[in-house]
Amino acid sequence: MSSKLTLALACACALVIALTGAATLRAETTPGEPPAEPEVQTPLLKQAERQRLIDRWRHETWRWQRMMGERRLLRELKNAPAELGPKLTAWKRVAARTRYKAQNPPHKLQWLCIHRYEGSWTDPNGPYYGGLQMDLSFQRAYGGDLLQRKGTADRWTPLEQMWVAERAHRAGRGFYPWPNTARYCGLI
Repeated sequence: MSSKLTLALACACALVIALTGAATLRAETTPGEPPAEPEVQTPLLKQAERQRLIDRWRHETWRWQRMMGERRLLRELKNAPAELGPKLTAWKRVAARTRYKAQNPPHKLQWLCIHRYEGSWTDPNGPYYGGLQMDLSFQRAYGGDLLQRKGTADRWTPLEQMWVAERAHRAGRGFYPWPNTARYCGLI
């Protein structure tokens, strides 16, 4: 009986402390006005910092274009603004569009379906490598740059593997390099 009484007293004390804390919290902030935030002055970017950011967005664009197998944009955009501020905004916009396009290959769902019936994205067992089970001749033909830089397809990201497969698809091979799994997916 005394243990139940002790437990009840402890719960009552905890409740009183919690209600007191909540009342104090309510008294400190009024519901009608948001808490005041300190004003933060954002300094204007210097010319060198803006140029560094432009270079960053330009290189990001080039990286995504290289992964998609597209020709790299020139050093400057067509009709680029002369001032660095608008030029920075333009490169940031181009990089965002290129990133979105690269992360969504045209046949992404089909490649994911084929992958479901093939192997792990990091499958290192030859003669077929990666999530789309590409052999070395396929990798040389459609992903030679990645093969040189990173090794076999099991070391490539899933997006890189899909873009290499997309290059083969665009070259006229379609989904025929994966005859059985493409049939399971209803692609051929």
